[in-house]
Amino acid sequence: MTVTFCGHREIEHYLKVKSLLYLYTENLIRNGATTFLIGSYGNFDLLAAETIHNLKNKYPHIKSINIIPYTNKKTNKDLFDECYYPISENTNPKYSIIKANEYMVNKSDVLIAYIKKDTGGAYKTYCYAKRKNKKIIWI
Repeated sequence: MTVTFCGHREIEHYLKVKSLLYLYTENLIRNGATTFLIGSYGNFDLLAAETIHNLKNKYPHIKSINIIPYTNKKTNKDLFDECYYPISENTNPKYSIIKANEYMVNKSDVLIAYIKKDTGGAYKTYCYAKRKNKKIIWI
């Protein structure tokens, strides 16, 4: 099972979100999740990456993949097993993050969502996952 994440750049109630993210992610691992696709923008993406990195101590078989929307985007490679750039060279850079998010949703079975407003990239990603009939877990 493959899991991806979407959430806002800023996190309200950080410790609560961190705790729930760990709990839900570990539950998914216990139920067969092995691959985690993670973006590289904002605090929620960083929290997701750190959560998977920490869970690898307990579940070394899981894999985290950083999905990169731009070839020049710097990322903390220590948090990931690999980095992947799925965007076509013909894609207008203005749409690269949207395309990367759609790629993650298309490749995933489950989306863990931290959405507090109905605007922005995280909300658009959630809407795309909903249209694709993906299982969505809310934080």
